[in-house]
Amino acid sequence: MEDLKIVNGIVYDPLNGIDGERLDIHVSGGKIAERAKAQRVIDVKGMVVMPGGVDIHSHIAGPKINMGRRLRPENHRTAPVPKTDVTRAGVGGGLSSTFVTGYRYAAMGYTTVMEPAVPPLMARHAHEELNDIPMVDKGCYVLMGNNEYIISHIHELNKVENYVKWLLNAAKGYAIKAVNPCGSDNWKWGENVHGLGEKGVKFDATPKEMITTLSEVNKRLKLPHPLHLHTIDLGVPGNYETTLETLEMLKGKRAHLTHLQFNCYGGSSWKDLSSEAGGIAEKVNDSKITVDSGQVIFGDVTTMTADAPWQYRLYRLSGNKWVNNDVEVECGGGIVPYRYRKKNSVNATQWAIGLELLLMIEDPWRVYLSTDNPNGGSFTSYPYIIKLLMDKKFRKEELSTLHQNASSTSLPDIDREYTLGEIATITRGATAKSLGLKNKGHLGVGADADIAIYPLKEDIAKMFSKASYVIKDGDLVVGKGKIISEKYGKTFMLDFKEKVEPDPDVREFFKYYTVDIENYPVEMAYLPRYEAIKCG
Repeated sequence: MEDLKIVNGIVYDPLNGIDGERLDIHVSGGKIAERAKAQRVIDVKGMVVMPGGVDIHSHIAGPKINMGRRLRPENHRTAPVPKTDVTRAGVGGGLSSTFVTGYRYAAMGYTTVMEPAVPPLMARHAHEELNDIPMVDKGCYVLMGNNEYIISHIHELNKVENYVKWLLNAAKGYAIKAVNPCGSDNWKWGENVHGLGEKGVKFDATPKEMITTLSEVNKRLKLPHPLHLHTIDLGVPGNYETTLETLEMLKGKRAHLTHLQFNCYGGSSWKDLSSEAGGIAEKVNDSKITVDSGQVIFGDVTTMTADAPWQYRLYRLSGNKWVNNDVEVECGGGIVPYRYRKKNSVNATQWAIGLELLLMIEDPWRVYLSTDNPNGGSFTSYPYIIKLLMDKKFRKEELSTLHQNASSTSLPDIDREYTLGEIATITRGATAKSLGLKNKGHLGVGADADIAIYPLKEDIAKMFSKASYVIKDGDLVVGKGKIISEKYGKTFMLDFKEKVEPDPDVREFFKYYTVDIENYPVEMAYLPRYEAIKCG
């Protein structure tokens, strides 16, 4: 690893208040340094320098991805990726293989990606896949919103706290994830939940209790990232009312609402679906909540989520093939191929809603770029979305090609255009801050030397599609948008400082499992390259 000096760059580093200043960056020992005896100098005159991208929510590993790959062989056959002198072969499409996932993120200047939904029972395999993804650091969120132990002890906060702590440690996870709390548990009996106060079929627990309890546990454990919440009624016309109620319930609390676009729908049916993004954005502006957008991209996608009842609904709506899976007493999920169409009134409105949220939520530190990869579209669409945010003329041109319902939203009247500094915020500084990763998302002294350097082009999408250079932990890994050196990153896990043991009744609970409790925790051998982040 040689020391580097990057000179004459136009630097955007929001966490350090740097907005387009011409600065030199010094790299030594894989970190940003105040000074370094550079063995190599890279002159990037006229180029934009940013920290490596940090994606807070992208499905890239674990059982659902593999199930999707098995369900969709046609997806692989249409997008083979050949090997090069440096990279290995794989498949692309919307469900790219592990190697290709890492290569594609790196080529766009991303160096950290978080997998947002792993069943704890399946965490061992998820880590095997994460280890197989080159070029980026990563971590995973652990699914808990339908865990039977938590639901059945929902009124015993201390028990839930200890169990969550043990579960995060056992799965070597990074954050608490709740998907349609209580709804997927109800799906075991063919039911769902349709209100925050509705009780489950089997247990005396409501979605509201699950959300507030997990939020409080998150606070008690002082976890670096807030509760990562996929709330109830996703994808249902009229669900904006539940979303507003959820935001009110979480007022003053730390929480992150993910792929919010899917929860901003007005109307009473698909025939009169409308956007309620304005009211949702206003509520977010008046809270401490952070969100990511879940932008829809037109074309073929593979939807996958632990929201099992929603996937059944989508299967019935689309008539496409469908697979559903139940993970013992922890969670469930489903997968349905889908195609977003420009001339479809619902799809066009969804596209507009995602952009409305990104443009109407005023604080870029609280709204982040995502497609809920691969649900709304591939992460490779980020450059296109960035152009939509930065260029209102392009945005209106795209809008004119869609079903007229998209123009009935507030999007045509929004003149805001993002700056490069704001793009750096929603894709780097803010996401790293939300994750509590103090060495990511910035170029201050001591930060990990993850650096993305882009050619300054008039076409913003082309600019962000292929970085001129990417430096990962001090090593040059991308040149002119191509991988020139394969490098493996680390996995983030939590450091609870003391040994974590389950309560005695947890051992009794495990009589329902197919795995003995002693074999349940993921061994450290599955994290050969890791960084433990301290809670608190």
